[in-house]
Amino acid sequence: MTKEIHNVELVFLSLHDYLELKEVMISAYRSMPDSYWRQDKIETLINLFPEGQIVIKVNGDIAGVALSIIVDSLKVDDHHTYQDITGDYTFSTHTVKGDTLYGIDVFIKPEFRGLRLGRRMYDYRKELCEKLNLKGILFGGRIPNYHKYKDALTPKEYIEKVRLKEIHDPVFNFQLSNDFHPVRILKKYLEGDDASGEYAVLLRWDNIYYEKPSQQAQSIKTSVRLGLVQWQMRPYQNAGELMQQAEYFVDALSGYKSDFVLFPEFFNAPLMAGYNQMSEPDAIRELAKYTEELTREFSKLAVSYNINIITGSMPEIVDNLLYNVGYLCKRDGSVERFEKIHVTPDEAKVWALTGGNTVRTFDTDCGKIGILICYDVEFPELSRLLADEGMDILFVPFLTDTQNGYSRVRNCAMARAIENECYVVIAGSVGNLPNVHNMDIQYAQSMVFTPCDFSFPTNGIKAETTPNTEMILIADVDLSLLRDLHNYGSVRNLKDRRSDLYKVIKS
Repeated sequence: MTKEIHNVELVFLSLHDYLELKEVMISAYRSMPDSYWRQDKIETLINLFPEGQIVIKVNGDIAGVALSIIVDSLKVDDHHTYQDITGDYTFSTHTVKGDTLYGIDVFIKPEFRGLRLGRRMYDYRKELCEKLNLKGILFGGRIPNYHKYKDALTPKEYIEKVRLKEIHDPVFNFQLSNDFHPVRILKKYLEGDDASGEYAVLLRWDNIYYEKPSQQAQSIKTSVRLGLVQWQMRPYQNAGELMQQAEYFVDALSGYKSDFVLFPEFFNAPLMAGYNQMSEPDAIRELAKYTEELTREFSKLAVSYNINIITGSMPEIVDNLLYNVGYLCKRDGSVERFEKIHVTPDEAKVWALTGGNTVRTFDTDCGKIGILICYDVEFPELSRLLADEGMDILFVPFLTDTQNGYSRVRNCAMARAIENECYVVIAGSVGNLPNVHNMDIQYAQSMVFTPCDFSFPTNGIKAETTPNTEMILIADVDLSLLRDLHNYGSVRNLKDRRSDLYKVIKS
């Protein structure tokens, strides 16, 4: 995939998509000529179960497709074929009274492979399974590399060697990495699948949230998983090496299904080491030349790892003025910019930084968020403006050299969580940079703060890192608890404001 990605969206399949779908399927199944769904079959699937038929579009073009039906697991023969499970391709086996989601097909257009789009479709199926309260997911997984080993290995032996990483099978490895486990071998599963020897592996994913149907009403909680990077300042030869370290953390947090990853303020400062012969203002302007490239790379990682990335902050030159800015790189491919409003006296004196002018919230797939850079969190008016716009989570990338400087950020961030009834997430850098002027030492302890009420930790601290140690921190926060707090909290800081006496407004 060489084209720049501007938008990634997962939508329901429409009959209007058919001609493009057919083209994508033909390109995806090149080893099986004429293997594509006819239009009347797609129409039947859409009419029977619209929620189960989805496509992923990249820049408006179909990149992948996933088709499924609901079946009664008690009526599924363990040794069925593809023809059996689809009711001879009529989908008469689909029933709204079933208890299991059965995957009929998943394919990705070759040029879009490697972007982990298949994982998104499987994640959607899992979420659909939970939403519909189904026991789990079943499907027959192809083993397209088996033909290379069929003379030496039985299907069972082949699968075991794939599981032990002795043999690479792109499809079967992918299923295992997405928490599916093999149940049995299906013989003569899909006619014409010569690459798999017409064998398939019956794979299953169990819905641990499944509950037997009940007449009682159930409330659904909204949970967001936060990932913080407590970044170690260390020398890097170039921007590529720095981004390799950043991707390591993104990969790790994505592996834990984090929805966000937060990097610290000026995380890329080590790259200034190559400009130490210059004055501090000139050196940081050289650093600003990397910002566009790093943002572009972060956006690619957000799409590839299906995670929203808050890049921390980086210097940026606009109309010859130097700003401290960051970017929210969303997993749908879009990118949004934020600015540091208040620069510290040292930043103004040493680097000639200029304060920004834009204060706003950002809509994400995990609620409305705000982002304030370091010193900005010490000004309560800013977060109050964001709270008025409905902010659920406030992210604060910071950089502090001394413990007293860190304490200002930490204590103000805790106050912002209480007074604005929101979660506040702070992430900073640790370590030393003896070869970078004005960036000698760093002190940090990254944390997740909550309001202080019965539904939250009594001290307002959800999670915290070990001080001055490179590490990641993962914490789940429940947005529905904020809704309860707004309406039923012991105190209600947002509702009880005396707007008849005072208010904060944007100029």
